[in-house]
Amino acid sequence: MHITRKLCLVPIFVALMSCGGADLPQTQVMIASDGYAIHGFDAVGYFTEGVALKGSEEFSAEWNGANWLFHSAENRDLFQANPERYAPQYGGWCAYGVAEGYAAETDPENAWAIHNDKLYLNWDEEVASEWEANKGALLQSSENKWPGVRQQLGANDATVYWHD
Repeated sequence: MHITRKLCLVPIFVALMSCGGADLPQTQVMIASDGYAIHGFDAVGYFTEGVALKGSEEFSAEWNGANWLFHSAENRDLFQANPERYAPQYGGWCAYGVAEGYAAETDPENAWAIHNDKLYLNWDEEVASEWEANKGALLQSSENKWPGVRQQLGANDATVYWHD
């Protein structure tokens, strides 16, 4: 699949976690131009409601250097109790893009999937369909390439694609 996207040179906002005293990045959360993780969609809603729910500032939480919004206080509380359970893989960056070795913004409303009880986001519906059709190989590739992409994000040296 050939994907041509516009590359925008904008600051990359990343969140770093310390690992056992080392200053190695563990997760770089994709924070979009709206200032929220996953464009303000409720990470828990994908699991509990099976749909993409827009969150509200009324029900927000800080985690991993990002502001997360939720549809309800209950969903916020579930996330705060176990954020790794609900947060999207690869910090919310496009799963297909990570498999190809780069970071790309996602469409959390229309391009998401839960596989093996994990949330994956993709660039758009077309890329999500391609990811779904080849997810076995793409998941293996993304797991192998995520550490390098994560490190590049932490060093502000990643190829990053943003929606226009």
